[in-house]
Amino acid sequence: MPTIHDVEVRDLQVNADERGHLVEVFREDWAEYDIDPAMSYYSMTYPGIVRAWHRHLEGQIDHFVCPQGRIKIGVYDEREDSPTKGELDTFVIGEHNQQVVRIPGDCWHGFKAISTDPSILINYPTELYDYDDPDEERIPYDAERVPLDWNEPPHE
Repeated sequence: MPTIHDVEVRDLQVNADERGHLVEVFREDWAEYDIDPAMSYYSMTYPGIVRAWHRHLEGQIDHFVCPQGRIKIGVYDEREDSPTKGELDTFVIGEHNQQVVRIPGDCWHGFKAISTDPSILINYPTELYDYDDPDEERIPYDAERVPLDWNEPPHE
């Protein structure tokens, strides 16, 4: 479970039958989506690729879902006024653990595709992407200021 202030996780119900399965990934009556998403997008990431670190300083909140493959999400709280400043949360979500992770945009966040096949990430951000002036601050995936080693082997 999350330790960082304002990070939330919801288990998603998988409705399976002989045809396959259906998973609701967004409902307006879920508390995790306290503000209507402004848009949605999905990205495909090849196995072993890290997409980190970035944050949004204008109030955006992200909502990550991984319907195909598996990803390891990292969230690091460096907010000056946060009761959990200095905390790191990690989550492994994907086709074997269907969850939505609500990420306060002003926390550093990113993910690594950890399955053997490409992973799909769906995001429901609360702000529209501004192509001319994006609300993104970026640092390298291996920045020392974030205490997560993406290349650390999995625990046994």
